[in-house]
Amino acid sequence: MKIQLDRLTTEKRNPRTMDIDLVSTEEMIRLINDEDKKVAYAVEKEISNIAKAIDLIVDRLKNGGRLIYMGAGTSGRLGILDASECPPTFGVSHELVQGLIAGGNQAILKAVENIEDSKEEGAKDLKKIDFTYRDILVGIAASGRTPYVLGGLEYARSIGAKTIGVTNNSQAEMYDYVDICIAVEVGGEVVTGSTRMKAGTAQKMVLNMLSTGTMIKLGKVYENLMVDVEPTNLKLIERSKRIIMEATGVEEDTAIKYLEETDYDVKLSILMIKGEIDRDTAKELLNKTDGHIRKALEMI
Repeated sequence: MKIQLDRLTTEKRNPRTMDIDLVSTEEMIRLINDEDKKVAYAVEKEISNIAKAIDLIVDRLKNGGRLIYMGAGTSGRLGILDASECPPTFGVSHELVQGLIAGGNQAILKAVENIEDSKEEGAKDLKKIDFTYRDILVGIAASGRTPYVLGGLEYARSIGAKTIGVTNNSQAEMYDYVDICIAVEVGGEVVTGSTRMKAGTAQKMVLNMLSTGTMIKLGKVYENLMVDVEPTNLKLIERSKRIIMEATGVEEDTAIKYLEETDYDVKLSILMIKGEIDRDTAKELLNKTDGHIRKALEMI
């Protein structure tokens, strides 16, 4: 099968970096930095689609679904990275947000390039995690044509699941496989075709927005504080204390007292302090409001 790379903006040569192998080290880095500056503006153009995608993800998760990322190479690794950060940051289970990469776990550290050419492998990996119509799949591919990703998206749609595409080509084949397509065109890379650079940066920004936006809407953030953080190490324990202190204005000893009383439940501690209520009452209110502190406070 012939791949027409000339149609992909991610494969075009960047005229601004044609002499990057001749310039000084500092000028080389300036060229890279100048190109990186353009990424956020490219992402900005897709804000509407990103917002729609977040609302779709929230709907699926509220109805018992999971958020699954799928990609090959850099795209797959970025999905795994974003998924792995959700449990410690937002206190969700490791099953709620997952990342799949062509070639499996071994491909995280060492490229397994040929697997990405198989649509069947994409479908097979979804079946391995018992992917259902309740789940939502985010396919990530700079080119928008990676068979492994398209195969996963195709399978997801065939069983009635919702699908989202993250790509760096506006004419991506992926459009035909998804409910919402987020196409962040960053143009030619500093090194032609090296989509781990601007394309990868754009993908990471989008995935950060998708997961963070979703968790905010699910009540995992109060004001701008990560109130469902899991204090699993010394740094996170210290952060938990600071979050309570900043959210309520109490001193450190009071924050520690409430953390110990709630078995280090930051959200519960904040509601008890701000609402001046006991633990059981706070728990009941959080259950009634799906974990939203602001809504719980309004009920007091």
